[in-house]
Amino acid sequence: MSSQAAKPNARSKLLDAALSVIRTKGYSATTVDELCATAGVTKGAFFHHFRSKDDLGIAAADHWSEKTEALFAEAPYHDHADPLDRVLAYLAFRKALLRGGVPEFTCLVGTMVQETYETSPAIRDACDRSISRHAETLEADIEAALQERGMSPDWTARSLALHTQAILQGAFILAKAKGGAAVAADSIDHLTRYLELLFSPRKVERKN
Repeated sequence: MSSQAAKPNARSKLLDAALSVIRTKGYSATTVDELCATAGVTKGAFFHHFRSKDDLGIAAADHWSEKTEALFAEAPYHDHADPLDRVLAYLAFRKALLRGGVPEFTCLVGTMVQETYETSPAIRDACDRSISRHAETLEADIEAALQERGMSPDWTARSLALHTQAILQGAFILAKAKGGAAVAADSIDHLTRYLELLFSPRKVERKN
């Protein structure tokens, strides 16, 4: 029984180590030895749970999704009555998460997919699932905001939800380039203003 109980613990430690090390060093620069050292497990334990580093990368993307889904599901932005207010409060929540060093607030799957989109299709697909699934959590609120305002645009709620993630992932890249969160916070502010303008009542032009 004790041996069986230790196996998921070692796996969990390795996955948590992956979230930390990969966001700090990148996927390519992260080694199995370093993951084992960070997790405090043996290399034998690593290969007991994962066939390869890529196998761990796929599992790490899913692990990231599970952890972030729980975080966002419990976030206070869901409490707003107006669906647009929920979307705007979601962005405010994302801005509030820009704490600590760059590796602490940037996205694991965004980091991995930039390095592996050609070399490891399985990791790419796992990252796509994670990003797209998170975007889907915004679709219903965006669609409800459109309906409440009687809007029938030539774009979809899904495309706008994915656009929010494109801006956030780009903001993380800028934060890495600039070495801090300020530029990412500015990007979120710009996205907030864009959505406010996008959903603002349109002025009717007067005809002469």
